[in-house]
Amino acid sequence: MEKNKKELIFFMPSMDGGGVEKNLVIIANYFVKKLPKVSLITYDKKFNHLFDKNIKIINVEKKKTKKVKKYYKYFKCLILLIKENFKKKKLLVFAFQANIYAIILSLFFNFKVVTRSNSSPSGWTKNKFKKFIFKFFFKFAENIIVNSKKFQDEFKNEFNINSILIYNPLNKLEIIKKSKKKLNFEFLTDKKTLKIINIARFTDQKDHITLLKSFEIFAKKIKCKLLIMGYGDNEQIMKKFITEKKLNNVIKIINFQKNPYNFLKKADLFVLTSKFEGLPNVLLEAQVLKKFVISSNCPTGPSEILKNGKYGDLFKVGDYKNLARLIINYKIMPKKYKPKIKMAYNNLERFDYKRNCDKYFKTILKCL
Repeated sequence: MEKNKKELIFFMPSMDGGGVEKNLVIIANYFVKKLPKVSLITYDKKFNHLFDKNIKIINVEKKKTKKVKKYYKYFKCLILLIKENFKKKKLLVFAFQANIYAIILSLFFNFKVVTRSNSSPSGWTKNKFKKFIFKFFFKFAENIIVNSKKFQDEFKNEFNINSILIYNPLNKLEIIKKSKKKLNFEFLTDKKTLKIINIARFTDQKDHITLLKSFEIFAKKIKCKLLIMGYGDNEQIMKKFITEKKLNNVIKIINFQKNPYNFLKKADLFVLTSKFEGLPNVLLEAQVLKKFVISSNCPTGPSEILKNGKYGDLFKVGDYKNLARLIINYKIMPKKYKPKIKMAYNNLERFDYKRNCDKYFKTILKCL
């Protein structure tokens, strides 16, 4: 890198193993092959092993500590960012999280920020004060990258701000390779049972209660099992529902797995019930492994991936009765859905790993 070029720092204070983190790992590991210096600021060390060894990782947490709040992580990582800025004359921050805070700091500490926004602005604009803050400060970003066309339109309509659309990079070969690893998991072995899987954090956003209410209906009519993979604050609420409805034998909850793909491969059907999304990676991963997908038609993401129902089924957010109907229909005539599964797989090109990583790199390179 030339002497007058800026040094690139990825900024992601709070990592919890979700889709945003997957994209960060893919993009950072791609960039480090093309740039002499790449750094990452994040709070804890639990995901350090996923990053290329040539990436300089700057952690707040030096040893494992008790759980801390997200905004505490933001604060501590922003302090680290200020310290790094004083060490270097020129800095470009690629913010995957705490975007607005990084932009505000940049105005005082003379570094540049490119943001990657991961969720719909429609959630921000309900609060007029927040809308004003975002509209005022986002214009100071060097570039704003979004991962959904609808998301891009919302940025323009709500904030009058132009953004760059780059879809999530999807590494099909890596997903397929990992899905072939041997798995001993008896819960997903019965060929006569419809095996449904959901992979998501246990938060209000992911709306697992809609999934569980739906399961209670269709489990009375078809032979089925449900595997829910993830973790989060709502786990006890979910477990209480399962126990009260006496569904423990047919619903299993497990933690996030380092390799979720061999679990996903053994399932018949993937279901997502989110209230809102950015562009959910997990729907793309299910399509790579040729699983039929049923998703809530939440703001941004699912309808774009599923082409308004062409590549999978969509239902209204929270409509557990219609979700049950869609699942029963799939169980009755699974062969009917094979053309949709094939079309979905054949139309994953727009999410291609190399194509989209190249777009990210070219966008960042212009700012360096």
